[in-house]
Amino acid sequence: MGGSRGSLWLGAFAGFLVIAVLEWWLPIIAHLIGGIVAGLIARGMSRGALAGFLAGIIGGIIFTLVAAVAGAAWLSGIFGGWFWAVIGSALGAIIGLIVGVLISFVGAIISAIGGFIGGAIAR
Repeated sequence: MGGSRGSLWLGAFAGFLVIAVLEWWLPIIAHLIGGIVAGLIARGMSRGALAGFLAGIIGGIIFTLVAAVAGAAWLSGIFGGWFWAVIGSALGAIIGLIVGVLISFVGAIISAIGGFIGGAIAR
């Protein structure tokens, strides 16, 4: 049984790469496809779901960081003066983090569903 198991982390990384490439053109379906790829590599329904979830989380961490920086930059540019720029940056970073985490969680769940499907196919 040990030989039939795929690589969990390789599947998660491959799924993340698929999500990163397709996200610009197919926002929600990219997570499903990336999860399927992760599941195919990880093999097995539970391992596939976990690999898909990890792929979504890896992408979500990167998205959250970008959203926090973008939010901080956007709100700091709206407010004038150094004090309000600092307040705007902090507020923008907080809003970016909250939005990023929520969107990332949804993407990770969709990726886990795709990983379950891919793992079932590979089985």
